Amino acid sequence: MEQRKLGDSGLTVAPLALGGNVFGWTADEATSFSIIDAFVDQGFNLIDTADVYSIWVEGHQGGESETIIGKWLQRGGDRGKILIATKVGMDMKSTGKGLSKSHIIQSAEASLRRLQTDHIDLYQAHVDDVWTPLEETLEAFASLVQTGKARAIGASNYVASRLTDALAVSKAKGLPHYTSLQPHYNLAYRALFEGELQKLCIAEGIGVIPYYALAAGFLTGKYRKLEDIEGKSRGKTVAHYLDPRGFDILAALDKVAARYNATPAQIALAWLIAQPGVTAPIVSATSVQQFDEIAKSASIKLDAAALDRLDKVSA
Repeated sequence: MEQRKLGDSGLTVAPLALGGNVFGWTADEATSFSIIDAFVDQGFNLIDTADVYSIWVEGHQGGESETIIGKWLQRGGDRGKILIATKVGMDMKSTGKGLSKSHIIQSAEASLRRLQTDHIDLYQAHVDDVWTPLEETLEAFASLVQTGKARAIGASNYVASRLTDALAVSKAKGLPHYTSLQPHYNLAYRALFEGELQKLCIAEGIGVIPYYALAAGFLTGKYRKLEDIEGKSRGKTVAHYLDPRGFDILAALDKVAARYNATPAQIALAWLIAQPGVTAPIVSATSVQQFDEIAKSASIKLDAAALDRLDKVSA
């Protein structure tokens, strides 16, 4: 399995990361265990989660995903074979939100308890907090790195100007810096990352682990009309792509997929893996069969003609 450096974090990862957002939501505990087993058995290693997963489900309090990963470890999962990335900052209702020093420290301890491990490999700011000074946030992360509770830190959902400011504060104050970025980026949603943010990540050597890599399932090709999304958990998100541009993207994926004897999802992920600056797209699966299909994308190398066709239709 190919290994890629995640910025200058010191971590190396396979070209696909596993999204833990579905654990305890659309994948129950047993299914989640099976998916993680398959993920590790095939040579992948980075599992991404967050303290807030899955607070949006009725009766949940957040932390359900981390708890399942912790149970997988206690069941006999090999900690040395996985890198755990989790996030802090979203509203946890009963315990608050944001990136203040006290909230980060408190949240890290809670995540470690749920994960049943003594360290987080990549601890990420889930969303920018403009009400807390960047220096305070980075000092909190520094204390976790210094005590060995976090190996590296990353940012999620930061715009280029704020990421630039954060990097400058780290340099000026001698604090750990964000070594990775988790942006919303896929074949159908390119404008947010491409341009200033992508150039910054490349110039600063920041690893990029995009989320919504399959556009909430749209790029799998299984949603092609409004009737297809009725009653689906991500139907409202997918609806945004059901327009002429989206249909053109699906048509191009179908043609490229036929040439590679692959599925649209595999081609969409192969395109993303090939983009400048991208380290490992984050993908979720609700069954082992679904993961097995997705995993094959890591071995597909699109030629210039395929990349150009997909670039043009999705521009």
